[in-house]
Amino acid sequence: MKSKILMIQGTTSGAGKSLIVTALCRILSNLGYKVAPFKSQNMSSLLHVIDKSNRVIAKAQAIQAVASRVKPTPDMNPILLKPVGNYESRVYVKGNYFDTMSAQQYYSEFVLTKGFQIAIDSFKTLQKEHEVILLEGAGSPAEINIQEYDIANMLFANKVKAPVILVSDIERGGCFASILGTIMLLEPKHQKLIKGIIINKFLGDNKILSSAIQKIQNKTKKPVLGVVPKIEHAIPEEDSLDSNKKQRNRVKQLQLHRQDTESNERVKEKQKPRKDNLITRKKQFQTENNTYPSNAKTNIAPYQIFADQEILEDEIQKFANILESSINLEHILDKILK
Repeated sequence: MKSKILMIQGTTSGAGKSLIVTALCRILSNLGYKVAPFKSQNMSSLLHVIDKSNRVIAKAQAIQAVASRVKPTPDMNPILLKPVGNYESRVYVKGNYFDTMSAQQYYSEFVLTKGFQIAIDSFKTLQKEHEVILLEGAGSPAEINIQEYDIANMLFANKVKAPVILVSDIERGGCFASILGTIMLLEPKHQKLIKGIIINKFLGDNKILSSAIQKIQNKTKKPVLGVVPKIEHAIPEEDSLDSNKKQRNRVKQLQLHRQDTESNERVKEKQKPRKDNLITRKKQFQTENNTYPSNAKTNIAPYQIFADQEILEDEIQKFANILESSINLEHILDKILK
């Protein structure tokens, strides 16, 4: 199967890459595509044990699988690093424990000699079974001290010829400087892979950003594809910069809200009407052996992997609706996804 691919990278850690990928997985699943998430290398302490096995992947990729309405597999996160202290991490390869390594060992003995090909093989496996692969980068592609080893960002994007959308967090400040600086620090061949920019976590009136957006577009020659508002949500974050306390509190609030309702029926997000040309895209990648997924008209994944999955499903759909209304989805589908 010839998969369409798109990579989401960020100007910094905590820019919102994981959540953007999660929402895009749900948006494209709603449109009828058979989608899979992929992150070649992830460092996280939040792990998900794959059903009926001892294999693990990062929880973020498991959540993205829920958003895609597919079962999580080790190929979605073939290399997982779990920090254990003293500058060392436990390295998991395709879900299985491989070794405990220092950063120096990892870069000199593993990442390019073994890890890169492992990630490529997993990516190719996903391509055989899915119409769209949504790749997530790690940290920033402009970490120039490790760029030659960075298989989670531009090395991988260049290898598989993935178009890239760059996400920047405006809440913490320095958004436009980080966009410009990130692109300037990339090699020209990697700069060409960036096809657009998303500004994330904005609070306020978008109109006040107009002049800055125009200036950044003029300087980078890249279109700004949307401004996404900051929202409170109960979708677990994996990044150490992001606080999980607010998310846990929101889960508790949502649980209490459900207990107060007259029935235990799921609280469904109202789907906003779609334009006909977006609805018909469900046929774009289908083959004679593929049919429109029967579960794509509901929020429910065809299996249960999280205790609070009903809440998670609602939160995913809520953010997917917000993202879809905040970005130029037609441009992404027409001009970038390939």
